[in-house]
Amino acid sequence: MADAVETSGESWLKSARLNENRMNTGNSRCSCPTATALLAVYRLFMHKAVTPSITPAPCRPAVKLLAVPDARANRLLAALPESEWGSWRTQLQLVELPVGRVMNEPGRPLQFVYFPTTAVVSLMHLLEDGSPSEVAVVGNEGVVGISVFLGSDSTHTQAVVHKAGFGFRMQAQTIKDEFDRSASVRHLMLRYTQALTVQMAQTGVCNRHHLVTQQLCRRLLFGLDRVQGNHLSMTHELIANMLGVRRERVTLAALQLQADGLIQYERGRISVTNRPALEQRSCECYAAVKAEYRRLLPVHAGHADPA
Repeated sequence: MADAVETSGESWLKSARLNENRMNTGNSRCSCPTATALLAVYRLFMHKAVTPSITPAPCRPAVKLLAVPDARANRLLAALPESEWGSWRTQLQLVELPVGRVMNEPGRPLQFVYFPTTAVVSLMHLLEDGSPSEVAVVGNEGVVGISVFLGSDSTHTQAVVHKAGFGFRMQAQTIKDEFDRSASVRHLMLRYTQALTVQMAQTGVCNRHHLVTQQLCRRLLFGLDRVQGNHLSMTHELIANMLGVRRERVTLAALQLQADGLIQYERGRISVTNRPALEQRSCECYAAVKAEYRRLLPVHAGHADPA
């Protein structure tokens, strides 16, 4: 197709040049309207240095360049005093966190701690047979790897990215040193640790005592608090692994929520269409965890108030 256009353009140009030569030759003046029009178009192209053999492609929308993620999009980093931030910012490294990335394994030494900004991470407890169950979720309100500054080089949970995004990491030894050196850093990290511990405890109680539908509502709300918008990328299989239940039970619960107009589900994408009703359908656990995070962690402008 491109060759045909090129050939057609060359023929057009050759014809126009020939007519120009004829019309400029005293012995071969031509008053043909077609030739005159062709010549006029040709001169216009030549004047504007446009090659007539090339048809301009339709304009495409400009590709929006991704803004460099801001480390202080993480609530803990945003809460650091300015006197501390100067030294911290030089120690943080931007990292991309794709879905499924395992950030740490149970029992293995931790080399880094991670401060998510747009990524969301599940902390999973693995049984001996490999069966997983989510014990907490961490987004831009927190840090992955609290055991490092609590005196342990390893953790009993597996940290897995379930929403792709970005975050910042810091060497494990560096945050240990900062924790020991600075009272303000120590105070902030311990308060976050308490909030995370409450989430873990409440999740365990919820999974043991509440209906799957209530558990599903709680988990969807946890997810919404850590993303922008109403949409979550989750399959029923993934949710079943998080809650530690069979996939069929999750499917039945999701179908009920969809029938009641609270969510829409399509191909691994859940859209929450009625959040107030979803909060009412959830058990007490969501509100309890949210209240504790609100009590313990500072809220800054531009940051959500996660549970």
